[in-house]
Amino acid sequence: MHTNNITKDLKVGDRFPLTIKRIGINGEGIGFFKHVIVFVPKAVPEDVIVCEITDVHDRFLNGRIHKIRKASPFRNPDAPKLADEVGGLEFAHINYQDQLHFKSNILRESLEKYKPYAHEKYMIKPTVGSVQQEKYRNKAQFPIQEIDGEIRCGLYKTGTQELVDLKEMPTQMDLTMNAMRKIVQMVKDLGIPVFNPEQKSGILSMIVIRESVEFNQLQITFITRSPKFVKEHQLIERIQKEIPEVSSISQNINKEDKAGVWGDETKLLWGDKYLQEDINGYLFNFSPRAFLQLNSLQTDKLYDLVTQALEPNQRDILLDAYCGVGTIGITMAEKVKHVYGIEIIPEAIEDAKANAKLNEVENADYYVGSTDEVYPQLLKDGKEVNAIVVDPPRTGLDSKLVTTLVKNPVNKLVYVSCNPSTLAKDLVLLTDQYRVVYLQPVDMFPQTPHVETIVKMVRR
Repeated sequence: MHTNNITKDLKVGDRFPLTIKRIGINGEGIGFFKHVIVFVPKAVPEDVIVCEITDVHDRFLNGRIHKIRKASPFRNPDAPKLADEVGGLEFAHINYQDQLHFKSNILRESLEKYKPYAHEKYMIKPTVGSVQQEKYRNKAQFPIQEIDGEIRCGLYKTGTQELVDLKEMPTQMDLTMNAMRKIVQMVKDLGIPVFNPEQKSGILSMIVIRESVEFNQLQITFITRSPKFVKEHQLIERIQKEIPEVSSISQNINKEDKAGVWGDETKLLWGDKYLQEDINGYLFNFSPRAFLQLNSLQTDKLYDLVTQALEPNQRDILLDAYCGVGTIGITMAEKVKHVYGIEIIPEAIEDAKANAKLNEVENADYYVGSTDEVYPQLLKDGKEVNAIVVDPPRTGLDSKLVTTLVKNPVNKLVYVSCNPSTLAKDLVLLTDQYRVVYLQPVDMFPQTPHVETIVKMVRR
């Protein structure tokens, strides 16, 4: 392997003193050793550390903290021990106010990397803090496995497939964690066959729990490796008896080994088809696979800020792209003339139509499909759109959709992003026709480097 002269003499295990200068786009600390960039997880700007090399590359090094010589003033001295074991706590070692500041920096770093037009002049507002910094997550997907005859349920150890048996999780709501531990006990008592990754045997592979904050109810989904779910009736009976907050139990069948968490088939075993949640005074039904922001209390704030950025009025015909179960469009429907929602997951569109009805919204139409295909078709059919909200997944906008947005610019475009890198990349093309008015980072995931960003854009 060709390495440059500076890194060629270095090897894994070497140690050197390092001062951390800034934060990287994945939340790791960045320092420089003889002009070579070094990425160190869990390190914070102004830390002075002894760094141990974990990986040598051509142009950069990966390291870990061997010892902290002088702790940064941004460090949280009371970080939970679990933060070294499982994901979802990558920022727990940083004081909360400083987390917010670093999230703005991560956004700025991403813009500097991709350099969309005039990015150095963008107004980045201060990150909006979360109402709750702990116990805010309303959903969790807990893998459950049998390892050496022992049943473990929790989360994977950072960067591995090793399952940590979790009794608590600082970011997870109490009701969810208590229900998970009770269900694990029931599974043990009933002898339900749990997935064994080594023998590829067993049925139950994951317990998914979603919590409604407004109604204090739980929606449970068991992900199984086969359609047959041994002792499901005894399990359901015990859940009804011992966890009265559970209002819905489903089974999702995923036989694949490498695929995502969810299989295609979900069936209701008992209780309500939906879990209900309140967002800004509107009621929403969620089926097990439907997307809901993980931080319920902060979602109200997020949607208020999206509305503020769009400044909806009665002349607006709004496209709600990647609409999920219709949340953004429905909360804005009475302020605009018409809403078109597009979403690729058919169940979500069923939910969206039901949610429009539930909230007595009559000026919304929903379409199943990918936005990059459905939206050009709407334009072809003579539907006029003059305001758009896009809320894409982490991968950002479909490239065909970007092309359509640039070819048919609208007066107002609001981009809700959950990934600063793909946002910055998309802005490179969008700024051809749109001017960025401001970026508003919002903290939806305290204790992690994740940052949600609302970008207000207007046609040039």
